[in-house]
Amino acid sequence: MKKSLIYILITGVLILLGILVYTLYYNMQNGKEIDMSDKRVLIAYYSYSGNTKAAAEKIQNLTNGDLFEIKPKKEYPKNYNEVVSLAQEEKQKDVRPELVDNGNVKDYDIIFVGTPVWWYTMASPVKTFLSENDFSGKIIVPFCTHGGGGASATYSDMQKLAKGAVVTEGYTSYENSAKENEIRTWINKLDF
Repeated sequence: MKKSLIYILITGVLILLGILVYTLYYNMQNGKEIDMSDKRVLIAYYSYSGNTKAAAEKIQNLTNGDLFEIKPKKEYPKNYNEVVSLAQEEKQKDVRPELVDNGNVKDYDIIFVGTPVWWYTMASPVKTFLSENDFSGKIIVPFCTHGGGGASATYSDMQKLAKGAVVTEGYTSYENSAKENEIRTWINKLDF
């Protein structure tokens, strides 16, 4: 009886110790501060509804990078159904709308690029941003927001347009569900 009680106690202590070690390791990996002070970081994003902007701001808060909003010269319609139709037409015709400012990527090492997913890929203004800048030797870190279809071909399409860049694993969030702790975990896994 005494021996079985000792075995039970030892087993319980070992299980608790295992849980403690796992919890400490998990917190060290996922809760650690992100130090990108030795990197020049840009967070470029296009946001139609504000969801991608919210994710970009969370990334900026974690990385202390510079924010750059990708803005088309001609604004998209406010009516959701109209913008859905227009986005479909732009995808079919591979439209790359003119931007207010195409940004300055040459001064940065790491460029986070954010977009809503429109018709299974990035929004057209992001296509313009990627195709009209030189990303040679840069690291592109993609992120997107979507309304239910996931990232689809967004990240592979970014790789095709950002010639000469290394495109990392992306972060995908449904609508406005991007959480800072998830973004921290994702960036830590990228191991910059």
